[in-house]
Parts: sequence; C-alpha cells; structure tokens
Amino acid sequence: MSAEVNAKRVTTRDIRARKGAEPVVVLTAYTAPMAKILDPHVDILLVGDSLGMVVYGMETTLAVTLDMMINHGCAVMRGSRQAMVVVDLPFASYQESKEQAFRNAARVMAETGCGAVKLEGGREMADTIRFLVDRGIPVMAHIGLKPQAVHAAGGFRAQGRLDAEAAQIRDDALAVDQAGAFSVVVEGTVEPVARALSAEISIPTIGIGASPACDGQVLVIDDVLGVFSDFTPKFVKRYADLSAPISQAAATYAAEVKSRAFPGPEHCFGMPKAPKS
Repeated sequence: MSAEVNAKRVTTRDIRARKGAEPVVVLTAYTAPMAKILDPHVDILLVGDSLGMVVYGMETTLAVTLDMMINHGCAVMRGSRQAMVVVDLPFASYQESKEQAFRNAARVMAETGCGAVKLEGGREMADTIRFLVDRGIPVMAHIGLKPQAVHAAGGFRAQGRLDAEAAQIRDDALAVDQAGAFSVVVEGTVEPVARALSAEISIPTIGIGASPACDGQVLVIDDVLGVFSDFTPKFVKRYADLSAPISQAAATYAAEVKSRAFPGPEHCFGMPKAPKS
C-alpha cells in the first residue's frame, strides 16, 4: 500500500471532526469488488463479523474466526482507496485479556493495513480500549445490542426500554468515550436513549436501529441491496431489490446452457463464426 494511497484515506481525526456536523456514512463490505463500488460514497467501510451470517450462512456471528476477518479485511483494503476500513474483532479474540486483545488487534492492522478495529462492549471493555489506544490502535466501540453477546442478552431485541438498561447503555457510552474510542456504534437501542447519549458524549455515534440524531448511520450492504432475505430487521431500509434480477439472470443462463444457445461462436477461441446469410 503506497503512502500516496494511504494519505487519501479518511482518518480517525476526520471522523471525530464530524461530530455534530455532517453525518458519517458507513456500510459493510466483505469483498474487493463490493468495496470498489461502495468506496466513493462512504466514509467508512466496515468489515463486520456479520459476514458470518451474510457470507457464510451461519446462524450467529460467534463462529467467525480471526483469520476470516483478516482475509476479508485484506480484500476490502485492496478494493478501496479513500474510505477508512474498520475490521471487527470476532468473538473470543479480545475478551480474555488486554494483552490478547492487543496481539489480535495488532495482527489485524498489520496484516490488512486497515485504519481501525471494532470491538463490542462498554464499561467492561473500557480498560481494553484504553490499552489498545495507548499503544497506537484506533478503536471503534459497539454498545447497545451486541450480537456477540446475543445468548447472554436473551436474543435479538431492542435495548434501553427499561430504565436500568437505558442507564447501562448511557454508562457504556461514557466509558468508551473516556477510554479513547474514536467513535461508537449504537445498535438496536430505543430512539430517546440513543438521541440523548449522542448529545452527551464527545465522540461520533454511528446508529443502526437507533436514532436519526446519531452522528452517522451504518447498514449491512446485503440488506441495503435486498440480497439477504433470511430476515429483515425493523431498522433496515432496502434501497434496491437485487435478488429478483440475480435469480432471473441465473435462470436465463441456465436455460441458454441447456438449449446450447450459450456459448456462441463469439464466446469461443478459434471457432469459426457462422456465415452471414
């Protein structure tokens, strides 16, 4: 990766400067071709551990490995030029200790060249976030609904409806802010809670199923394009429905192969073209 290319990328300083100003645009990306398409339009490309469900067909994100995240992080870096690339630390790769978190985060950054890592957790991860930031690893935090803790939370459900939950999410937001995270994803959190903490903390909040008052928004690209149909969360807006045309293209291809209409002479090497009548 050349210094010239790196110099053009969005930085953590750029993201922090957007607090309360122009909203931060974030989409997930898992492959180089998709990263290339999305890169001109977003500030951050998030290589989320959601790839476990979206790409690999897993039921949750828990089985995603560090190697998987690194491989996809490398692909997204190769396909992008200007967006900051943030790579998720997968389940069990950072919770054991601050030292474990540093080893794995450092490996992700060294092998992918990404701009930051993301990890889930609030107060309980504040010391780890501070440990990483103090050692030169930028961290995007993730609070509210935490998919890696879905079993402990009793399933996928909106957070912050109860006063105790709302207070915990607020405390989590303050903790990751004070620990040095440059931004925080706020997921699946009731709107008034997300709105209030966005106004209170000093770092940008990136909402997903949270509030329009957040400092930015993130969605999974496969949800945006309508190609992931296992389920559609309430907070997803589909900006296209590509599943139907993809299916139709595959059906047309299959029909042409079966009828021997494809490939034609123009698709073959050394095959004479049919004479014009």
